[in-house]
Amino acid sequence: MENQALRHILEAQQFSLEFMDEIFEEADGLREEVESRNYLNIFKTARELQGRTMLSVFYEPSTRTRTSFVLAGQKLGMNVCWTENAKEFSSATKGETLEDTIRVLCEYYPDVIVLRHHETGAAERAAKVSSVPIINAGDGKGQHPTQALLDIYTIKQCLGRVDDITVMMVGDLANGRTVRSLAYLLAKYKNVRIIFSSPEELAMKDDILQYLERKNVVVEVVNYFWPNYKDIDVIYETRIQKERGSTISEEEAKRFSLTPEKVEKLKPSTIIMHPLPRNHEISPEIDSNPRAKYFRQAGNGMFIRMALLKWVLGSL
Repeated sequence: MENQALRHILEAQQFSLEFMDEIFEEADGLREEVESRNYLNIFKTARELQGRTMLSVFYEPSTRTRTSFVLAGQKLGMNVCWTENAKEFSSATKGETLEDTIRVLCEYYPDVIVLRHHETGAAERAAKVSSVPIINAGDGKGQHPTQALLDIYTIKQCLGRVDDITVMMVGDLANGRTVRSLAYLLAKYKNVRIIFSSPEELAMKDDILQYLERKNVVVEVVNYFWPNYKDIDVIYETRIQKERGSTISEEEAKRFSLTPEKVEKLKPSTIIMHPLPRNHEISPEIDSNPRAKYFRQAGNGMFIRMALLKWVLGSL
């Protein structure tokens, strides 16, 4: 990644393979320290972060992303201040622009702002007026770069590689920001094949398909659940984004859901992922299957975000 006066994290495209490897190695080390409850050692390696402040500003509801960022900051010894549902409970209800909100927050001398917003491009807008680094924690239908990093980390952790794999993304691909960001990162690896499986009206947008074509990624777009189960290394299920206007019938949703019967046809090494929360796209019966990695995937988020905070604030 290019050195910047402010180390913003705005989109997945900005991450190089070398940068990702560095973040993944740091996340591995942080996991070891946290699992052994060796927080003193974490504080020593992140001495520059002690007493610094992270503002977590979420205009949309969140459980995993918000909590993992808060805990990531706290475990690094940072002061953490957060607001949730800011769309309803901030001065946005009085007509204040995002730009004005960011300018005001910067007057309180935070060291980094983690922003989730309902409008696509909001993180970039915030970065243009911010005097501190902005981390994009999801902006509308746009991107979710830290989620994409933890997704790649999970794939590498479980399969031992990201090159030479087939990934099937399933569900609401038109409105899901996680699949967009993941597609950008997968394009950086060798011999990756992506199958986009969705109802026709929820298909992946052309901008991503054209980007992948430019990067020579093999892509297949289908409006059914891929029948060649043995071809798949990663199934990445997503929910229907009802809050963004997506609607399909219950019968149509079932066609793209993952059932125990489908899972049993997968090869043993296939992993099942989901950015969560889920609705009915993955049966709870699958949770105990060794292929199911979505809870580990969520847990990996805290360690990736700890590593990113260290990088953003110059401690890595």
